[in-house]
Amino acid sequence: MIVRTKHTFRLPPDLAGRLADYANRKRVSQAVVVEAALASHLSADGADRLEAALAKRLDRMSRQIERLERHITISNETMALFVRFWLTTTPPLPDSAKTTAQAKGRERYEGFVEALGRRIAKGRSFADDVIKDIDPAMPFASQNDGEP
Repeated sequence: MIVRTKHTFRLPPDLAGRLADYANRKRVSQAVVVEAALASHLSADGADRLEAALAKRLDRMSRQIERLERHITISNETMALFVRFWLTTTPPLPDSAKTTAQAKGRERYEGFVEALGRRIAKGRSFADDVIKDIDPAMPFASQNDGEP
């Protein structure tokens, strides 16, 4: 037989409500929930488990941020190179050709938007292709940490 010591304490109404809701959902008594919470909070390895869980989550977030930074850098450099190339190689149009060029430009832009939509729907990105082109020995999945 386990001897138990009786404790009386007061909880703020919102915490008492959350305790009651949790106990009802789990179909256990509130005393069991409080006992488990106290045991977990006071255990010597509780802090270590929490620290390990946080460290794992922070590591994952760091990898995601590094991947985002890499993709943003590739996007920025791509745009800068394209703009520089376009500005230095595209001659100005004579006034007589501007109307035709604008119509063709709208048509090409619509084609671009459609192609972009198809590419995004497939789940592949230009950054993935660039990285693969830089180091073809790297398999696609390992570059994304298993994400499509």
